[in-house]
Amino acid sequence: MVPSGPMPSRVGVLIPTLNAAGTITAAIASAWRARADEVWVSDGGSADGTPELAIRAGAKVIAESSVRGSQSNAAAHRCDCESLIFLHGDTTLPENGCSLVRNALESGFEFGGFSLRFRERQLRLLVAERMINLRTRFTRCPWGDQAQFVRRDVFLAQGGYRSIPIMEDYDLAVRMKQRGRNVLLSEHVITSGARFLRNGLLVTMATNWRIVIAYRSGVEPEKLASIYRR
Repeated sequence: MVPSGPMPSRVGVLIPTLNAAGTITAAIASAWRARADEVWVSDGGSADGTPELAIRAGAKVIAESSVRGSQSNAAAHRCDCESLIFLHGDTTLPENGCSLVRNALESGFEFGGFSLRFRERQLRLLVAERMINLRTRFTRCPWGDQAQFVRRDVFLAQGGYRSIPIMEDYDLAVRMKQRGRNVLLSEHVITSGARFLRNGLLVTMATNWRIVIAYRSGVEPEKLASIYRR
């Protein structure tokens, strides 16, 4: 008889949403193609049919507040998987995404993210994605649009995401980096570059770093959220 080794960890994909009807089906489909064991959508009160579309796509759906950190925490408590991927509703995973995450977390890392590629293939977005990926390799702090992943036990022990209107993803990445076990995967998630196209490359990147610096200086997240929306 061949001795059996430890069972591979199960991977859950958790998607916080608010009015994501145009993209949620593709996000969920990518999670299933990536061989997710569970897919949860935590919806913040969408008025465009997002929850119904998510159910049709095979996800389990729960209702939460519109604060993304709270949505993600609620799904993490419901999900019965050892490894968690937090996927934005306008983002898709690579087909081997879950196996990559499983391998990374089982090899000793506790937290990480994917490299990023924008869906719209315009020159300014090629520049933006290259800068984002370079930043992440240097800081080892992947942001939310890079499909952050984490060991569920560590995530819950750390208190999950902060329930704040912005910067919850950055805050978690920094806290996890202090533990010294972060990783950036070279495989890409595909996400929307609409904000860069709408506001311009330089303005968007300057705003992002202005918010990061202000957050690290102690400015209240509520004030930062108003800067981001402008």
